[in-house]
Parts: sequence; C-alpha cells; structure tokens
Amino acid sequence: MKSALTRALVTGVLAGAAAVALLPGVAMAAPTATVSAGGPLNLRAGPSTADSRTGSVADGSKVTAACQEFGEQIKGTQRTSPYWDKLSNGSYVADAYLRWSPSRPALPWCSAKGASVATVSSGGGPANIRAGASTGTARIGTLANGRTLAVNCQVWGEKVVGHVRTTNAWDRLTDGRFISDALVAYSKGMPVLPWCGQVPPVVPPAGSAQFLARVAEPAKAGFTKYRVPASVTIAQSILESGWGRSYLSRRDHNYFGIKCFGDPGTIALGCRSYATRECEGSKCYDTTATFRAYKNVTASFADHGYFLTVNDRYANAFKYSTNPNQFAKEIAKAGYATTPSYATDLIDLMKEYDLYRYDPAARS
Repeated sequence: MKSALTRALVTGVLAGAAAVALLPGVAMAAPTATVSAGGPLNLRAGPSTADSRTGSVADGSKVTAACQEFGEQIKGTQRTSPYWDKLSNGSYVADAYLRWSPSRPALPWCSAKGASVATVSSGGGPANIRAGASTGTARIGTLANGRTLAVNCQVWGEKVVGHVRTTNAWDRLTDGRFISDALVAYSKGMPVLPWCGQVPPVVPPAGSAQFLARVAEPAKAGFTKYRVPASVTIAQSILESGWGRSYLSRRDHNYFGIKCFGDPGTIALGCRSYATRECEGSKCYDTTATFRAYKNVTASFADHGYFLTVNDRYANAFKYSTNPNQFAKEIAKAGYATTPSYATDLIDLMKEYDLYRYDPAARS
C-alpha cells in the first residue's frame, strides 16, 4: 500500500491544462549550433579549459550537441555561461561560443554513458509538481508518468521514498517548479547535476601561490569567527583537496572532505557521492562516501569552522587556538581523519609554506 507521502506526490487532480502545456521540453533530437568564436574553437576532453585539448573546429562550422555539463564558466562571444556541450564526436565545447537559432534548446544532461534524458517515473499515475522542495508547498500541477523533463538544478529538501530511489534531492525544472528526484528516471544513468545557486566548477590553481591566494581570506575569516587557526585550516585544505585539484573541491567546492552522514547541515547545499580512500590503522582501502556540496569556496571554509565548533569531540582543540601545531594534534587525536600521520602532515605543511603568517599572534 502506498504511503500518504507517496500518494501526495503521485496523485491529485490536474491544476489546469496550461500547467503541463507550459513546461519546456528537452530537445529529443540532437540539435545543431554554429561556432562563433572569431577563429578556431578548441575541443576539450571535459567541461573546462583544464581538460586536455582534443582538436579544434573552424569558426562558422555547424556542430551537433548531444548533451550538456555544468563546467567552468566561460565569457564568450555569444554569452557568459558555465555550460559545456558534449558533441556527437565525444569532445566538449564551451557553449559561450555557440550561436543557436532561434534560441538555445533545453539539452539533456550528460552521464558517464551519454545523453541522459529525464522522465517522470511514478510507477503509474501522474506526479505532482510543487512550488518548492517539499510536499508541504503548493501543488501547482501534475505530470504524466513517462513525461520528459527539463531539469535545471537540484535542491536539498524533504526526503521522499519514490518509485526510482529514496532521496532528499528535488529537481527544479526550467520553468521554476519542483518535482522530487525520487520520481525521476534517467535514460543513461544519473548525471552530475548542479545544485541550485552553486558557483560553477573551477580549474585547478596553477601553483601553490595561486592556491594560497584563493584560500587565505576565507581561512582568516574562519579564525575570526570560529577561532580555528588559519594555518591549520589552510594546511587541511591542502591535504584534503590536493591543492585544489580534487574533483570534490573543483566541482562541489568541498576543500575539507567533510562528509554528509545523511545531512548537509546548515551551510552546504546538498550531498553527493564520491569515490574515496579510508584507513583503519595501517590498513587503507577504496570505498564510496557521501560528501557535502557547497555554493563556493567561502561556504566550504565557513562550514569547516562551524563543523569543528559544534562537534564536541574537537572541544579540547580550542584551548590551543593560538598554538596551531597543538591544535592540529588535537583534531587528529579526536579523529578528524583516518590517516595515522595526519597531524604530522599538517605541521609539515605549515612549516614548509610558512602558513603561520596567516595567524594573528600565533605561536607554533
């Protein structure tokens, strides 16, 4: 028997024929666009200028877009856009340099298996669409089972047990309405969707100086608000993000490897699964875990300070807010990371790059 929540999601009288008719559809046939770059446009192996160049296409050429990904924001001749289009040949181009006629269509999102079209999968009847990310918001229409969807981004909301999956994610459609992702199927598997309001993914910093310039101010703000030594914060971000090169830090702006454990907390936008490596004593192994996704780097650093503050196991560390080395030892002792050498690794980084310079009145 269906629960009351499930019935609330998949039943109800249609609010009006216009509610369905106005929903933009996804381009089912791969559309074409004209390259308008003022010269040859680079093809890439992924959705950023950091991905390897796979060739180029001449200005004025027609290209066929199979699907889109949320990538590095590019200021082009046609628009400033974070969207990168995967072409029929498997390479990516920045949508900022493509001219669409009459306008850019709603492309399906790319998954690891190709263009993944989203459709309603309620298990039978129509699915309700809402004004927000919960069944407590107004129902403003329904969509038939099997209806194609144009998904814009996701929001973390009410947990729903649906026909496809159990999830807190709700999909915001291109017309601004919401449907629980628990009722959405993807033809080629789950794509990596952006969280609504999320800053586009960033390219890795060119070197240590560029990375430190990126994180210094958020780290110092963390000391001002939460009393976490900036030197420790920066050292942790270096270790956890691989100097900003990890996909977790580039894509979801998580510089500290903070996991969700079912809840993104009050600062993060949502949760996403990533491959990771864990250690128990001297034994390490590959696994998958769910990590917090942030709006930007500033939010990640703010959540790091908040996370340490509200977790009682780190309370002893705050006796050493002006003693970075001891602070590092205390959070390692409390179990921040499973790597046995974590405290030593942090202190070595603080010494090698003189991260103490970011600590006002700090003692090592």
